[in-house]
Amino acid sequence: MTAVHRTDAGPGAPIRLEGVCPVEDAETLASLILEDPTAPVDWTACTRMHTAVYQVLLRLRPAVLGTCGDPFIGRWLTPPRPG
Repeated sequence: MTAVHRTDAGPGAPIRLEGVCPVEDAETLASLILEDPTAPVDWTACTRMHTAVYQVLLRLRPAVLGTCGDPFIGRWLTPPRPG
C-alpha cells in the first residue's frame, strides 16, 4: 500500500501521509489533491518525506493538518499555506 491515501470517501475527506513517503508517492499525492482540492493533507504520521512530495504540497497548496512527522521537514521547512 502506498504511504499516501484518502482516509474516507467523499468530498473534503483528508489525504493522509504515513510512514516513508518516497518520490513515487508525489504523483499519487498530486492526483488526489487535483481530484479534490478541498481535501486537507494530514502529514503528522509521515516519518520521512521525499522532497518531490513536499514540492507537490508547495505547488498545489492544500490545507495541511498538524506538524509534519519528518524531523527535517518539521524543523527546517514551513508548512505550505492554502492558495
